Amino acid sequence: MRRGPRLGRAGRVARARCGALALAALGLVLWVGAWRWVATTELPPLSPDTSVEVLAADGRLLRAFTVGDGRWRLATAPDQVDPGYLAMLIAYEDRRFYRHAGVDPWALARALGQAVANGRVVSGGSTLTMQVARLIEDGSTGSWRGKARQIRLALALERVLSKDEILALYLQRAPMGGNLEGVRAGARAWFGTEPGRLTEAEAALLVALPQAPALRSPDLHPQEAREARDRVLARSAASGAIGADAARAAMREPLPAARRPFPAHAPHLADRLRAAEPDRRVHRTTLDADLQAALEALADDAAQELPRQATLALMVADLDSGRILASVGSADYTSDARRGFVDMTRALRSPGSTLKPLIYGLAFSDGMAHPETLLNDRPADYAGYAPQNFDHAFRGPVSARDALRASLNLPVVELTHALGPPRVIAALRQAGIDAEVPGDVPGLAIALGGLGVSLEGLVQLYAAIGRGGVAVALASGQDATPPTGARLLTPEAAWHVADVLAGAPRAASLPDWPLAVKTGTSSGYRDALALGFDGAHVAGVWVGRADGTPVPGMVGASTAAPLLFEIFARLGPRPEPLPPAPPRTLMVGSNVELPAPLQRFGTRQAVADDAPQLAFPPDGAALAPLAGRIPARVERGRPPFAWFADGAPLAVQSFEREMRLALEGPGFVTLSVVDAEGRAARARIELR
Repeated sequence: MRRGPRLGRAGRVARARCGALALAALGLVLWVGAWRWVATTELPPLSPDTSVEVLAADGRLLRAFTVGDGRWRLATAPDQVDPGYLAMLIAYEDRRFYRHAGVDPWALARALGQAVANGRVVSGGSTLTMQVARLIEDGSTGSWRGKARQIRLALALERVLSKDEILALYLQRAPMGGNLEGVRAGARAWFGTEPGRLTEAEAALLVALPQAPALRSPDLHPQEAREARDRVLARSAASGAIGADAARAAMREPLPAARRPFPAHAPHLADRLRAAEPDRRVHRTTLDADLQAALEALADDAAQELPRQATLALMVADLDSGRILASVGSADYTSDARRGFVDMTRALRSPGSTLKPLIYGLAFSDGMAHPETLLNDRPADYAGYAPQNFDHAFRGPVSARDALRASLNLPVVELTHALGPPRVIAALRQAGIDAEVPGDVPGLAIALGGLGVSLEGLVQLYAAIGRGGVAVALASGQDATPPTGARLLTPEAAWHVADVLAGAPRAASLPDWPLAVKTGTSSGYRDALALGFDGAHVAGVWVGRADGTPVPGMVGASTAAPLLFEIFARLGPRPEPLPPAPPRTLMVGSNVELPAPLQRFGTRQAVADDAPQLAFPPDGAALAPLAGRIPARVERGRPPFAWFADGAPLAVQSFEREMRLALEGPGFVTLSVVDAEGRAARARIELR
């Protein structure tokens, strides 16, 4: 009778063990099923399209573009965001974010209890990972089916992403009102700042907005926005994320009354960079953000004084490196009347008189002339081409210095005739400057602006003069490596040109700064220009109509030059001084101190049969000097002769036709010989 109960207890134990095993098996099956359920989750794209950004040299935002659906969504990493904001976000949204696996059971249990008690969903119990799951799928939040999908996707996200990567997705996708997504877009639009430094009040508003962005927009619903912000502050203070005093002070701060526009600086350059590399998200430029903004404001102010359809363009570059520091393509990018969408720093326009310094520099380099050489300002006809001075007057003999300072036309055409127009075009192209010549055959008119060159090209040309005759390629991208520049002018010739330009007369209203400045006005008053440099910067100004229509009375000296000086005023309290003369510079006080062949320019006779010719060395020869000297011979021409190397005198008043000239290698040099009539012959040779 007693054995039955003992067997009964054994049976119960056995049944309990079987039940436990069954539960364990069921748990294992459920676990495997859940694992497979999560593992087989189809993930949406985890790299959302972000706005293209154009940054200044210091990393500040110059311009951003909306993504394809018209939203502002700026790439954001947690280390770009104020730690105080992150602390508030975690404290308010997901205190156990760094401890759970995507789903917080305690938060879900609380949400379930509230739903049962109230008969509706009161709080979602969503973790930040679940919110990311909803945001990247644009899923619903008010149904159990939607919640189940968020749970599944959140668990799957935690398997493939780190916590910082999940947080980065939230920081990029959190809705901030209207077409704003992400904390950077929100901080930019509501506070005009990057999120790296936020006040407690700013951070709290950005934490509160994503919960109901349409109902908490501070410009449309300020009361709701304030209440939501203050709740974040109160909970953050209760959790210790911020101090109680800081929370109370933040609650007294006003809300933003309106959205701020995103930066839109350097729009032409930004458009060009984006078009060149459409898949690139971040373009880092060489621009100085403060200088760019200052010159855009200068252009806007200056445009108010211009005719309604006229515009202007400005550019500044670092003289040594060629880095573009500011580029303003038009006065008003959005103006149809001014055709503001046209980038006038790149448009090919007539340079007016602004190529004259190059032509004088080439003549100085070749030993054809010196600043004190007398030129002829007199009527001349070149096979039907009869240029005139701007004032239609003639001054007779005039020094090259005064002719360039007065921007006389006839002397520079005579120099161009001697050099040959192809030589001038070759120098431009050697400097990397695009020049459009009518008919592709350069004539003497190029000396007076009869070709097309961009403002950027002219700035690049003047940079070469300011750098002692060595060209440099202008660059706007930080990753661009400017090529080694070619030598256009000898150091002595470049210094002479800069010295002449720095001493040119200027309006009494302009400051007496050590700037080398040249102005220009194209035929028909279509283009007004001013170019200049000091010891550190080079700048250019263009004014006119983008469609090429004349603007009567618009000249470079009165329209563009004042703007050039305004640019340099924004570069510092006073321009950097120009460099001193190179050691071999021929310095004279008057014309009579020059070697006889340089005293008066005789180009008009250079076409005669007895003009000097270099019999040796021929152009393009490569020679190895013996005892530091090379042989040279001149034929024809009338002695005495003067010999020059890169514009520096080697021998003067020589009646010998054969010489042994002191030249040291290695390198390239332009060897010139000038006869008593001022006629010249030259050759470019290599010394080994």
